Amino acid sequence: MINVCFAGVTGWTAPPIARAIDEAEDLVLAAGVSRSGGGRSLEDVGIPGAGVIYRSVTEALRNADVDVLVDYTSATAVKDNVQAAVDAGVHVVIGSSGLTAEDYAELDRRARREGVGVFAAGNFSVMAAVLQQAAQMAARHLGSWEILDYASDTKADVPSGTARELAETLGQLREPRTALPVHELHGPAEARGAEVAGSRVHSLRLPSFVVSTEIVFGGRGERLTLRHDPGLGPEPYVEGTLLAIRRVAEQPGVRRGLGTLLFGPQ
Repeated sequence: MINVCFAGVTGWTAPPIARAIDEAEDLVLAAGVSRSGGGRSLEDVGIPGAGVIYRSVTEALRNADVDVLVDYTSATAVKDNVQAAVDAGVHVVIGSSGLTAEDYAELDRRARREGVGVFAAGNFSVMAAVLQQAAQMAARHLGSWEILDYASDTKADVPSGTARELAETLGQLREPRTALPVHELHGPAEARGAEVAGSRVHSLRLPSFVVSTEIVFGGRGERLTLRHDPGLGPEPYVEGTLLAIRRVAEQPGVRRGLGTLLFGPQ
């Protein structure tokens, strides 16, 4: 049996994942973390399970029996939460965006030292993982691309974890060709987006979007566009999150991208 603590348990993503954990025969939702819900039971906030909600990850790990911390909090909280769990010898599944490649490198060293597994995905949707797999296949043969990142106007971190992970994954394969370098442009360089691991990434923040990701490959006389659009609810993230919970303890250190679990190392 795997005991799970869900950080961000009163947030938008939690309800369907918590229900799936409760219904699984091999998982138990042992505790939750929420600053607003601290001191209440999970059932008090409509989450199935007999556990208690704590105000911080540190408090939860001190008082509950936890094997895996699932973090769906925010860019400002996730780093401290993950470090607290790793230092406590607890495996971590990261669903929050905001961590940089340097943050993950630091976490990898820390997790290996403690013998703890850390799994992170910019998006736990299986369809989003298929998009990333297809983009890697395309990037091996197509030399020019840019990434568009769409999200709600209330999303504070840019780019999204999904777009950042995609750029960093492709950056391990090659950097895209650019006919005109940014430093040779006339006008504000910001108009060309940010550079993430060699890719240009453009973040749009508008009402009606959840987190959509698009990558456009350009060639002579043709284009290839790959895009993932989630619905309005968090249900697409359930299957991937549960898969990560079950497999995060397989090896120490940081692993990134749902595709590594679905398709194997790239």
